[in-house]
Parts: sequence; C-alpha cells; structure tokens
Amino acid sequence: MLTRLPSLTGLRFVAALMVFATHVVWYTGFIPGDTGTDLRDAFALSGSYGVGFFFILSGFVLAWTARPSDTTPSFWRRRLVKIGPMHWVTFGLAALFVLSTDRPTRTVDWLASLTMQQAWFPDIRTSSAVNGVSWSLACEFFFYLAFPVLFPVVRRLREEWLWPALAAVLALIVGAFLVATYAVSDQPGLIGFGLTGEVSFDQVWFVYFFPPVRALEFVLGMVLARIVAAGRWPRIGLVPAFALAVAGYVLALKLPYLAGTAGVSTVWTAPLIAAAAVADRQQSASVFRRPTMVFLGEISFAFYMVHWILIVTVAEWIGPTRTFSLATGSLLVLALLAAAVASATVLYWCVERPLMRRFGRHRPAAVPPARPAPPVRAEGERVLD
Repeated sequence: MLTRLPSLTGLRFVAALMVFATHVVWYTGFIPGDTGTDLRDAFALSGSYGVGFFFILSGFVLAWTARPSDTTPSFWRRRLVKIGPMHWVTFGLAALFVLSTDRPTRTVDWLASLTMQQAWFPDIRTSSAVNGVSWSLACEFFFYLAFPVLFPVVRRLREEWLWPALAAVLALIVGAFLVATYAVSDQPGLIGFGLTGEVSFDQVWFVYFFPPVRALEFVLGMVLARIVAAGRWPRIGLVPAFALAVAGYVLALKLPYLAGTAGVSTVWTAPLIAAAAVADRQQSASVFRRPTMVFLGEISFAFYMVHWILIVTVAEWIGPTRTFSLATGSLLVLALLAAAVASATVLYWCVERPLMRRFGRHRPAAVPPARPAPPVRAEGERVLD
C-alpha cells in the first residue's frame, strides 16, 4: 500500500492558513471598517474548522501508516519527538511575550501548558495559556497515548462493518454536541469571538477543548483510513470533495455555535481527506501534490505553532487603537503571513527536521533469532543433546 500521501501534506497548509486567518482578523485591527467586520464574521470559525481537519487527518495518517512490526514505545517516542521539541521552543518564545506584558498567568497555567495538559482544564485562562494554540497539542498527546489501544480495535473491524462504525462515531460526535447543549450549564455566558453570552465556557470547553470528545474526530479519521484502504470509499473526486468542505464551513457559520465550532461541522472535511488519499493512490491530478504545496505542508506544524506568537506580539507592539487604510492593513497582514512562513521554515529546518531524522525513525520490533533445526540423525547414529 502507498504510504506517502503528498496531497494530504499539501492540505495541511490550507488548514493552517485557516487558523491564521481567524487569528489575524480577530487579534489585530489591521483591516478597518466594514471590510474588517465582514472578514471577522467570515473567518470566525475558520480556525476551529482547520483544527478539526487536523484531528481527523491525524487519525487517518496514523492508521494509514501503521506497521505490524511497530512497538508501542517506538510509536510514542516518534510522536513525542514530532511535537515535543517544537512545542517547547515555541513555548519559550511565547513565554517571552507573556512576561513582557501584563497578561495574567498562574503557576498552574505555566505547568499545564509546558506539559501539554492544558486542554484538560475547564478554565479559559489555563486552556489558552502561554502559546494560545498549543492546547490542541494536549489533545494530540492524548490521541497518541490512546492510539496503541484504539488501532487494534479499528484494525479488527470486518470490512462490512466499517461504514456502520463510521456512522456510530458520527452519532457520538452529535451526541457530544447535545450533551454540551442540554446537560452542561450555559452560565456564566461567554463574551468574545462574536459570542454575546449565549453559551458558557464550560459548554465550549466540552465540545472544543476536552481531549476525549475531540478524540472522536481522531477515531473517525482512523475508520476513514480503513475504508479507503479497503477500496470501499465512493468515487468522489477531489474537486467535489473540496467544494463539499467549503459548503460545510458555510453551513458551520449558520449552525448554533457549539455545533459550528467543533466536530459536528468539521466532519465535512472527511470526504476531502479521503478523496486526496485516493487521488494520490491512483496518481490522478491533485493541485495539493505540487512541490510548493507539499513543502508548505511540511512546515505547517511549525507555522501553526509560531503564527499566534507573531500576531499577538505585533498587535501589542502597534497598539489596539492604531488604525490603517485598507491597503496598508492588507499589506501588514501579508507581511505577517510572510514572517510566519519564514519563521516556520527556520523552525522546520533547525528543530523539527533534524530531530525527526535523528530520533524519529521507525525501529521494528526485535525478532527473536530462529532456533536451529535439530540435526538429522542417520540411521543408527547417536546424537548427544
């Protein structure tokens, strides 16, 4: 089976760019007037949509590339090398920003963020502490710990049960939204990011931050990988699948916030992931497989981890009351994007790539040496044991 899926690598940068778009229009006032308001409305959920895509993609890729010879310690080592060093480097950069401002940060916030545990705390100060985007690593860290338990279950599913299993996971994702809506208190109301008190942070935390709930999207990706590998995915081309993902985002903007911000909406990206994998498997046309897109996808993790730091640092430096023309504001956004790509490239080449090459290689389980065959005795010959 083809293990490298470059189109999925290219799509990673599209998702990271969606996260960038949300943060740059909400944390800065670079785009003025009605245009800025329209952009904030249009990209209010693009960040959460991109993060949900990453969670589904993570489950898909890990299930797609899983090897029978792998061991749990080897898997955990490779995953920690993948996310740990980048997190700790950007944690240090974000810490410099936090310490240079009056942003209140408690000891628990520092420790939870440093150890990638902040998403477990139903407290907005802790879950978004230090580097505001690193909460998603707490979810990924949980996924990686659970993968050696989850994957054997998914692997043992008979092919005729794959689609019912996918439907069951979708039902659980909808169920999590219903629990947050009707079983979790909606008080005190949350203000910010377009919210005016209609939901509480506890509700948002349950569907958006809580690792076991977000793990449902991860499992969805794992089952999806099995469906594609088994040849049971319907013939949905890359262009229709991309259009479906765009339509899913437009729908998310119309849904209740708790549905639009997490799994209920981001499942619409699943067909795009499957279609891109099929396109690579069949070597059919894919714009996401072009070298530039693949490179941007390779640096997308570094881009994701560093972009928020750059945005809030520049916004703090310029000041909240400074206004610009539409042309100047647009150039500032492009400059921030270029700076984030440049910073991500440096981090990729200096941190992620060398460490993954040194410590992130797959080491198959040791195979015990075969016992020598017993000697063949000729008739009448005595063998000493």
